[in-house]
Amino acid sequence: MAGIYIHIPFCKSRCIYCGFYSTTHHEMRQRYVDAVCHEWQKYKESLKESVDTIYIGGGTPSQLEVPQLRQLLDVLPKGAKEITIECNPDDITEEYADALSGLPVNRVSMGAQTFDDERLRFLHRRHTSKQVPEAVRLLRSAGIRNISVDLMFGFPNETIGDWTKDIEAALMLDVEHISAYCLMIEEGTALYDMGLEAANEEVERQMYELLIEKLTAAGYEHYEISNFARPRYRSQHNSSYWNGTAYIGLGAAAHSYDGKERRWNISDVKEYCQRIEKGLSVVEEREIIDKDTRFNDRVMTGLRTREGIDLTTLPFREQLLSDAKMHLENGLLAITDNRLHLTRKGLFVSDMVMSDLMRV
Repeated sequence: MAGIYIHIPFCKSRCIYCGFYSTTHHEMRQRYVDAVCHEWQKYKESLKESVDTIYIGGGTPSQLEVPQLRQLLDVLPKGAKEITIECNPDDITEEYADALSGLPVNRVSMGAQTFDDERLRFLHRRHTSKQVPEAVRLLRSAGIRNISVDLMFGFPNETIGDWTKDIEAALMLDVEHISAYCLMIEEGTALYDMGLEAANEEVERQMYELLIEKLTAAGYEHYEISNFARPRYRSQHNSSYWNGTAYIGLGAAAHSYDGKERRWNISDVKEYCQRIEKGLSVVEEREIIDKDTRFNDRVMTGLRTREGIDLTTLPFREQLLSDAKMHLENGLLAITDNRLHLTRKGLFVSDMVMSDLMRV
């Protein structure tokens, strides 16, 4: 079943770590929403599958006005099982939460990142630590029953004790889903330009181990490298990426995948709108999925998940098992019920393991 991703690139301010395309030119919002609705029309006629999930990401989708969100959702297919919107905690007012409950949105994902106000200021986040539990309270009061929060670890000079406090603060929220990522210093971000050194790898490993221990002990299922969910609350939309399900990306910088090719739109709001208005293509580039690429995709996405890769349906199976032999012997990989998966030991070095299994 297909999923739809809508990229909303508008932000009030930019966080120093973010590598996603965004803009602070809010005067373009209505024109952009109109353009996204028109882009959807070209897919609408040819889409033969039903749409299971819709994900409104960014950027900061909660910077759209409620009528603009309603306009988007009104033109999209009805009946999706999961409709997620990303929100900043400080955007969640009582009025906004009530408005969301009047839309078909049934899942909210918020970037908490940390509950330490000094680290929030370091990241250039707009919210404070106190606004996260308040946002959760307001969403609950409005009837939102599926909430996810993002956490971040590996800050400069962060200690295990600091990270423990963040995990415990997140658990106090009693939300259905928690995602956690190590702070990455990526080229092209403001954080990279600051010239900071990455955190100590051993400390990062200890933080990741602590995260797994505390969240699984609290009843969360560790179903993907960076994601934890209460039973029956896995992110259905993100799971479709890891399972190789087709999806359509709408908006500037959005990516699409249909099993045969991957394509992505231009990363410029103004040019995106101009092309849509002129009836021109907004696709910037395409990648044809050949046999090797499809194999690499399945390895990379499948190994991210708890279930791993189904060896019974995988091409180049014998070659994969030969390449995996070293990591099976050193305990980074294992085979259970004919599925190849990372072990607890292998999770932290997953990128290295995946790289070793790729077909060049």
